[in-house]
Amino acid sequence: MRPLPLLLLLLALGGTACSDSNGLPDAAVANVERSDTLWALVGTPVTTPSGYSVDGGRRVRTDLFVDFDFAYNVTPSGEHLFLPLAALGIDTATAAKPGFQLRGENFEAITIAPSNGYITDVPVPIAVGQRYVVRGRITPACSGLGVPKYAKMEILSFDEVTHIVSFRILINDNCGFRGLEPGIPDR
Repeated sequence: MRPLPLLLLLLALGGTACSDSNGLPDAAVANVERSDTLWALVGTPVTTPSGYSVDGGRRVRTDLFVDFDFAYNVTPSGEHLFLPLAALGIDTATAAKPGFQLRGENFEAITIAPSNGYITDVPVPIAVGQRYVVRGRITPACSGLGVPKYAKMEILSFDEVTHIVSFRILINDNCGFRGLEPGIPDR
């Protein structure tokens, strides 16, 4: 074989070996677990954040912005709920709506987010110790790819006096990646 065709063949094989099979750019943001809190939509000061954005892992004041994936509330009967955007009547106009999937395994054993099967349009009752995979909305950062961001969370506690929920969460802040383990995801 002549040197030039051999070189082209090696370059082609090298490019195939390094390309990502999911068609996404390489992940650049490490998955990191942290704890957070939200205040209920009703019965707390309007200045307290009741919404949560998977994108960037941030609390959001729902009176000022709609760039969040879900909100927290407590019903008059004392039931604790997460409310995906569609359950609040906010349409994201995308096929992959924000939602929750209840999981039975422990937090560490949740290693990948499923593509489908999320509760997106009704309130999600929550309880201490329950674990969920969360699908975020498709944000402007991910809109060119048409994919959401994913997270896993565990409910840690409720403060019945101040109407606060505490949870731990690990967010994959890389567009479309579904791996839910600490570090740079590879899937």
